[in-house]
Amino acid sequence: MPGALDDPQTRTALAATRAGALRWLAGGAVALVLAVLLAVATVQAASGGGTRLPFAGLVVVALVLGGVAALVAGAGSLVRVTRWTRALATAPWRTGTLRIAGPATLRVATLEGDVDLRLQSTTIWRTRAVQALDEREVQVAEVGRGRWVLTADGAGTLYGARRP
Repeated sequence: MPGALDDPQTRTALAATRAGALRWLAGGAVALVLAVLLAVATVQAASGGGTRLPFAGLVVVALVLGGVAALVAGAGSLVRVTRWTRALATAPWRTGTLRIAGPATLRVATLEGDVDLRLQSTTIWRTRAVQALDEREVQVAEVGRGRWVLTADGAGTLYGARRP
């Protein structure tokens, strides 16, 4: 039985997810570089007897915290998409009908039986995108113990989910 990775839509969705992870990593790196540049400029301005930059310290702290958070999010997403790619090389898609049971609670009725899932994402736009698939045909694949991915034709992305 061919793996889900043999489907061109799956490869496209994984590439889009990987690109998003790389954007988070790049954004975090840019924020950290800007924090360093602002810190250096602030120190030079203060040591040269020039005007003090108001709130520069707070901006540096915000850039460092935001940059670190973005790097962690990007790295986590990159690890996840790598794990999904490996698993989807052998795991087949199961086709079923999606039924929404709550804001992030799903049931996919497949021929093999019902699969109850809970979305991993906490972003509103991803949750709403999955809710829009209610009563539509979707594909699910198990990518680890209790971990699943979900997609639909034309979705262009994969949604991570777990067994509740």
